[in-house]
Amino acid sequence: MAAQLLAELFHFANGIFHLPLNYNLTRKRENHITGYKNTVLIYNPRAGQFERKGSSLIDRAARILGNGSGAVTVAPTTGPGTAGAIARDHIARGADLVVAAGGDGTINEIAEGMVNSQVPLAVLPGGTANVLAVETRLGLKLERVAARLRELRPKRISVGHVTCEGGRVSRHFLLMAGIGLDAHIVYRVNAALKARTGKFAYWVAAWSLLGRRLAQFQVEVDGRPYTCSFALVSKVRNYGGDFNIARDVTLFDDNFEVVLFEGRSTLPYVKYFLGLALNRLGNMKGVRVLTATRVTARSPEDERVYVQIDGEFAGHLPADIRIVPDALTLMVGDEYGKR
Repeated sequence: MAAQLLAELFHFANGIFHLPLNYNLTRKRENHITGYKNTVLIYNPRAGQFERKGSSLIDRAARILGNGSGAVTVAPTTGPGTAGAIARDHIARGADLVVAAGGDGTINEIAEGMVNSQVPLAVLPGGTANVLAVETRLGLKLERVAARLRELRPKRISVGHVTCEGGRVSRHFLLMAGIGLDAHIVYRVNAALKARTGKFAYWVAAWSLLGRRLAQFQVEVDGRPYTCSFALVSKVRNYGGDFNIARDVTLFDDNFEVVLFEGRSTLPYVKYFLGLALNRLGNMKGVRVLTATRVTARSPEDERVYVQIDGEFAGHLPADIRIVPDALTLMVGDEYGKR
């Protein structure tokens, strides 16, 4: 996601990969999720780890999850935008735990299908940045995280909701919404290069914008007006899997941390990156850090300004972003969220 790129500087797959499998493993071992009898493991076959390693990694994860007394159904996504419907269908048929395996974009799609449900969501990292896994301190080794799920507890969290493109786009997000520069990078990322090289594709997209003039847009943060070229509306501290931009927000909080960056070109963002690396970003000229429950943004009349959510392109301004309290049950460790 562009989040990862800026932090460092700063699907169409058919269902031919893997037919749904049902693992009914009754042999008990130490690693299992207790209390859940009907687990569905939804994964994106085109996510980085799975495309490189095939179905074997998912098969091993399913066996770890199934080492309790319950059943684990493996359900691959069949293309972009299908994960949410898969989650809803399995919940309607009695799933009591949904495990999302993939990158943050796949997890976002699955969560979209689960908002306002009481069924818990657990995540297994399988993408490029894995921001949610890093944020909640799960780790980045998929099989190790699968073994750790028995230690996690269901917690209700708030999520964000964005409406953009005059109401034509309406989506929830777990992590963050980006308006301006980082969304522009997401828009320019070459999907084929990303599949082969991961984060390097974001470097290429970002360098293509270096030195260019950036669109300035108007943003209202809980009704207060500002002008910026990049607005980060975040529910998490981690940005791109490598750095923290937001400093004082968790998934449990019913608010966003909003970070606004000024700059008429991409050149000031080199300075911002250095401030980020030195943990001095919040004190830099041109950067504002705010707390809010609602953010609205409108585009200049003559320019298009892009929007991304959880590292995936969402659309363009105008946009309205709001907090949705008590929206989702997420499996997290006891250590997450402690100040």
